[in-house]
Amino acid sequence: MLGISRPTVIKYLNMSAEKFEQEMLNQRQRKKKPDIYREEIITWLKQYPAMTAAQVYDWLEEKYRNLVFNEPTLRNYVRSIREEYNIPKEPGIRQYEAVEDPPPGKQMQVDFGEKKVINDEGNVITIYVMCFVLSHSRYKYCEWQGRPFNTTDIIGIHENAFEYFGGFPQEAVYDQDHLILVSENHGELIYTKEFASYLKKRKFSVYMCRKADPESKGRVEKVVGFVKDNFASHRVLHGIDRWNEDCLKWLKRRGNGKVHATTRKIPAEVFLEEKKYLQPVTEKLISKSRTLSITYQVRKDNTVPIQGNRYTVPRGTYKGPSTYVGVTKIGNKHLIIFDLETEKELAKFEIPYTKGNLVRNNNHLRDRSPKINSLMKRVAEKFSDSQKARAFFEEIHKEKPRYIRDQLTLIEASLETTDRIAIDKALDFCMSHRLNNAVDFRDAVKHYAIVTQEKNASTPPITGLTETASVKIGIKPRIRDISEYVKIMSENHGG
Repeated sequence: MLGISRPTVIKYLNMSAEKFEQEMLNQRQRKKKPDIYREEIITWLKQYPAMTAAQVYDWLEEKYRNLVFNEPTLRNYVRSIREEYNIPKEPGIRQYEAVEDPPPGKQMQVDFGEKKVINDEGNVITIYVMCFVLSHSRYKYCEWQGRPFNTTDIIGIHENAFEYFGGFPQEAVYDQDHLILVSENHGELIYTKEFASYLKKRKFSVYMCRKADPESKGRVEKVVGFVKDNFASHRVLHGIDRWNEDCLKWLKRRGNGKVHATTRKIPAEVFLEEKKYLQPVTEKLISKSRTLSITYQVRKDNTVPIQGNRYTVPRGTYKGPSTYVGVTKIGNKHLIIFDLETEKELAKFEIPYTKGNLVRNNNHLRDRSPKINSLMKRVAEKFSDSQKARAFFEEIHKEKPRYIRDQLTLIEASLETTDRIAIDKALDFCMSHRLNNAVDFRDAVKHYAIVTQEKNASTPPITGLTETASVKIGIKPRIRDISEYVKIMSENHGG
């Protein structure tokens, strides 16, 4: 009643009148750390009444850098200023207007939700629900599955809902979900390819809520909350099929069978009249059964964890965190894993008696041998003796099978910067000394390349500046006999 804590009340009660009076005087005279900014804070609050204490603190910190008090201190200070100067916080209040229920058969609202539940193994898992409600009668339909929805799921569940209703309304209200809508495009709605094709066949109009405007589909928002809290809470999941069966029973008993809090009518009774105005479903566009199979998530190593064991699926099955597959058990000894979209069988396994096993289908292993052989052949052809090079590669493969691709890549890179003589000598050296690795081969190639360069540098070839000079350099002079020179000297002396 006093607006102060119980310990403070007790403290004041235990004081004498003189001490209490002194305490009140001290409080009035006591300075508070934010007082130095008092006038500025008052100005801001009067100008922006909805301003929070956190924003006041941020503005002060931005302007004065280091403050000598913390945010909770300022929060109390701002509260006292609001009381003293009567500056109430004025949050923006959106004004709503009650609207009449659409006529029978006019509209349904659709929305999605998810719920964490405990399965029969004691694990917490997430399951997903799609809800429909006819706006006039409040008659509902809900369907769950064990993985996030895709567009095919949504279309199939629409058909299940229309089968449950015995028809479909003129209009459906949706949130801007990426599985339905690609772009709002200023009112020119662009749907996903699959959903656009479905609308052409089923021919009902779509009302798409604006972003951040959940109130436009308030009826189904309440249905999602209702089915999550009233049906799903504290319930153990014994398989998604049984869960959906129990949900339909709950809808009949509770969701559609009890008096609605707003209309004060029982939705099932009002629906009997609204059903007459629904457009008839002459045939189901998707013939798949409404009963959902158990779904499991695929891990990035292309395995599926199922009841304590890991089962392999073909390489490439994993396409991201939202990759799921269906699983069907055949008795207690076998299980089949299949693709949810195509229903194609991916693998069939015998269930082991123990837990913690990796159950592998050898067909799911990647066969790397053709690619490795092709790479070996390509690199070997760059050697003078390709057979000898291939024998060298095979030895490397035996010693380093996991790194053979890296080894061959390094060898191939070593061949691009030197001559055949150095390459052949390096190959002979590595094979004779059993140096079966690419690094030693690369170093050997570098060594013999340097030796070859030094040898060539010690006897540089003589070349001319022009082609004519080069020809002259290559001409050998004629060598005369020494007697000819003696004769010439004698004749000259005599003359």
